[in-house]
Amino acid sequence: MDSTVTTPRNVERVIQGQATSDGAGVRMTRLLAQDLQRRLDPFLMLDLFGTDNPGDYIGGFPDHPHRGFETVTYMLQGRMRHRDSVGNNGLLVPGSVQWMTAGRGVIHSEMPEQEEGAMEGFQLWLNLPGRDKMCEPWYRDIAAAEVPEWQGEGVVARVIAGASHGVQGAVQREATAPLYLDLHLQPGATFAQPLPAAHNAFVVVYRGELAVGDTGVRTRRMAILANSPGSDGIVLRAGPEGARAILVAGQPLKEPIAQYGPFVMNTNQEIFQAVEDFNAGRMA
Repeated sequence: MDSTVTTPRNVERVIQGQATSDGAGVRMTRLLAQDLQRRLDPFLMLDLFGTDNPGDYIGGFPDHPHRGFETVTYMLQGRMRHRDSVGNNGLLVPGSVQWMTAGRGVIHSEMPEQEEGAMEGFQLWLNLPGRDKMCEPWYRDIAAAEVPEWQGEGVVARVIAGASHGVQGAVQREATAPLYLDLHLQPGATFAQPLPAAHNAFVVVYRGELAVGDTGVRTRRMAILANSPGSDGIVLRAGPEGARAILVAGQPLKEPIAQYGPFVMNTNQEIFQAVEDFNAGRMA
């Protein structure tokens, strides 16, 4: 794959994120909220959690349902145990990924396996096309050593999904064509990634600072990239302290979005059915 970018995208806007809590009181920053779902289709939500205070995470995420989309959890620090109603059981550790397709319905829990120390990571919600929303649930634990990497001058790109510089990621999806990179840049290093102009994309910095064109993006900020006609990718430059960031992009589905909490379908009637199925125990 040609990694040359001649007409890079600029930043449309920078999002600070909203402090929130979920599960049993886990504190986090919501960077991609419901009001951005249309703009960043096929992505539905992105949370960044990061704290060394056990009181902010110890309650974890007890049993809760999902239907109609995929969850991608990427652990930077800490240990989290996944269990679900389909019988899957896995442990997230630093550098590992949990990719779960909820499909027609799954009930799962994500609970910390530590009582002290730091816990940090991302959870991304990726929509499913209408034709796949009622598919069988699917789950994969991807160990840190199983995430393919590309190394360039002063740059390491961990390729969770999609492809970068000829390296195929751990997961591929045809309908949404997601790209998910974890980028580690040395001070002043640059990284270029081709992107189709029609794909929606964003960058989240979680260490240091990055420049995207003329725009500086600080730690715990999300930069939404403009869908400029004729653009062919993105160029990032790390600040004087280096930077770490995730770059996420995908092909929009351009389908109706109906959401009620942990259920994301195409119509309100499908949402009513999801609630009814959950209440009747048909997701267990």
